[in-house]
Amino acid sequence: MSAGSTISKKIKVEAAEEGDENSIAEQEEALVALIEHRTKEVEQFGLRISYYKSQLDQAEKRLQDSQSKLARLRGQHKYNTVFSNASMASKSVKAEQISTTHDCIIGDSKMKPQSKTELVIPTVNPKISQPIKPAGSSAKTTIGLEASPASNRAVKAKAETSHRNSSNSEVVETKDRGTKRKFEQKEHKELIPLVRNSSSPTTIGSYSSNHISSQHKRKLRSLAVCPVNDQLFVTSALDGIVHLWQIQARGSSASFLTSTDCVSAVERRWPEDIAWHPHGNSLFCAYTADAGDSQISVLNLNKTQGRGCLTYLVDKPHVKGIINSIIFMPWENTCFATGGSDHAVVLWNERDEDVWKPKSLHRNLHSSAVMGVAGMQQKQVILSAGADKRIIGFDVHVGRADFKHQIESKCMSVLPNPCDFNLFMVQTGAHEKQLRLYDIRLRHTELHSFGWKQESSDSQSALINQAWSPDGLYLSSGSADPVIHIFDIRYNARRPCQSIRAHQKRVFKAVWHYSLPLLISISSDLQIGLHKKYM
Repeated sequence: MSAGSTISKKIKVEAAEEGDENSIAEQEEALVALIEHRTKEVEQFGLRISYYKSQLDQAEKRLQDSQSKLARLRGQHKYNTVFSNASMASKSVKAEQISTTHDCIIGDSKMKPQSKTELVIPTVNPKISQPIKPAGSSAKTTIGLEASPASNRAVKAKAETSHRNSSNSEVVETKDRGTKRKFEQKEHKELIPLVRNSSSPTTIGSYSSNHISSQHKRKLRSLAVCPVNDQLFVTSALDGIVHLWQIQARGSSASFLTSTDCVSAVERRWPEDIAWHPHGNSLFCAYTADAGDSQISVLNLNKTQGRGCLTYLVDKPHVKGIINSIIFMPWENTCFATGGSDHAVVLWNERDEDVWKPKSLHRNLHSSAVMGVAGMQQKQVILSAGADKRIIGFDVHVGRADFKHQIESKCMSVLPNPCDFNLFMVQTGAHEKQLRLYDIRLRHTELHSFGWKQESSDSQSALINQAWSPDGLYLSSGSADPVIHIFDIRYNARRPCQSIRAHQKRVFKAVWHYSLPLLISISSDLQIGLHKKYM
């Protein structure tokens, strides 16, 4: 074979290989473009689903309003005729109470993209209260709901006329019921028998993490998800600013809505802790008792124009030091509790709109700072955990301590289980034993303890917080390392069942979303982490 033919064959082979490489590159480029296109399609369909879901919620609210007016009309008529209308009773069914939780995201009927200038602070409406029963009625009012659209309109008009002509006492009752939240009794689940009952952990799957800038200028301090609108959450930081966020694409991302300067009135201090009002229409911030400063502020989020209205409560029941914890009680009467460095636990009761009256529950049961407070679901007992290594359960009705327990290390927070009303967790300063589980009925008996070994520091921080999963079986915890630790209460070992490398610096808190497979975290790297579970 001649040298020329050999060279010719080599050239042909190289050209073919080069052609294959070009073909692969073109196919890869086409697939990347197709993936980007279909990703945008998924996001658009997700936004449409969110939009129509909001429209459905609004329609359900309008339906419930009409049903409530029909209930008042029929109930008043039934009362005036001394229950003489037997035909109405034979056709009656119990009225359903429908809560509307997404009305604050989409305010009009047209689909349009979110805008910072148009959507400053969404309006969040309280859940609709029960239909009003006439005074003196001893039986439950049952209401017929089947009617034609025309009859519904007629009933609505009559109900409005009847409501305007009703007595003053009924008007007052309606107003009072409108300002109080509808109390929903949660279902109790027995989880304590499952504690330490398994020799192997149950992981909750893999997570894909997305990080967005918190837009805070200083380290983050608090994170809280809105209790009635699963698309909203807030963050606060040492810059004194509170940011409102909206979750997008089922937890894949979040968009910044607005910010409010929430520093205290005198010392211009940042919020030490924040808590949503159970209605989701306002945010409460706790500060300090030093220098006569404002101790509690209320950020009203029901403003449709401009920023939220920030007001400061007049009363200042704490006498000194930082107010470390603020939390609303899971009770029918709306109230919240605060715990401070002055060793005090204070209960704030709602007397009227924007009027809160504090009552000091105890100041001497702790000998050091109260680091955390929480209310138990099944009875009005307020738990407090202190740096004096004490855990106190205070019975509000009786007005004295229901139980006292002292452990070997300082306590930094307390957190009741959302499903088992007898189970609660206490965070302590003990290494590799930071979290303890207790049964309130056994008082001094520790059910389980678990924790983690820190790599970056030996110190325990009170800023590292925990959160329960919605099913009550898992706990998530921040750490001094850039890791989220997850614990399965059924696992009989002390180590985490799962750890997620979440940030570049220490993680302050990771909360579970109550309707999405999502963990939201904040860190000293000034990032918000969105950790979505693979389905």
